[in-house]
Amino acid sequence: MTRAVERAAQILLSLASGSSRLGVSEISELVDIPKPTVHTMLRTLERHGLVEQEVEGGKYALGPAVLQLGNAYLDGSELRARAASWADPLARQTGEAVWVGVLSGPNVVVVHHAFRPDDLVQILEVGAAVPWHTCALGHAIVACLDEERRKRLLSVPVQRLTGRTVTDPDALRQALETVRERGYAVEDQEATLGDAGLAAPVFDRTARVVGALGIVGPADRLLAPPGRQGRLVDAVRSTARALSRELGAGR
Repeated sequence: MTRAVERAAQILLSLASGSSRLGVSEISELVDIPKPTVHTMLRTLERHGLVEQEVEGGKYALGPAVLQLGNAYLDGSELRARAASWADPLARQTGEAVWVGVLSGPNVVVVHHAFRPDDLVQILEVGAAVPWHTCALGHAIVACLDEERRKRLLSVPVQRLTGRTVTDPDALRQALETVRERGYAVEDQEATLGDAGLAAPVFDRTARVVGALGIVGPADRLLAPPGRQGRLVDAVRSTARALSRELGAGR
């Protein structure tokens, strides 16, 4: 039973992390499970609405029940519930979008998104997954994990998303040391060219890191003006500390 659950989880995660639609052969190759087994499990997942098969082509995608599970997680997240009252004022103060994220495997998943206070069209990023090594949120979280979990993440080869993405384990290890020393993380076009981020970790009542809060926006607006960058860092750190205290963390 445990093996079946693990395989089902692998199939669902493969559909979530790669192309939006995959065939049985593609899934089998990604998760290293025999095609007949993959096909049987897809049929079971389909009956429960967790995957769906397209009429033409026969490829599979995540089903609507996954959204139901995701919404249930968001509704039950204390971090997300508490973050709303802090993220929106930070967005108004800085003029930038605010993301709150949690670590899920090798990715950071956005659980709350406060829009920039302007009239430009913006896309809600709640549910978006970003590789931890490419974003300030990820560095802020991983820098505060226990040594064993940090080593596990650093031992897995990571993907280069832009020419600025850091993939060398030693360089990433040093970057995390810097984050621990100064209490915040900086991302400079490592996930998307032109975009940057500033983030700080969020802790709970047990002093465990439970996520991170940060701002995202154009690199030339967040990082180029030194005076403004310092003010933004101060705002992000103080907001993350306030959110941590609301979650029960000590001063």
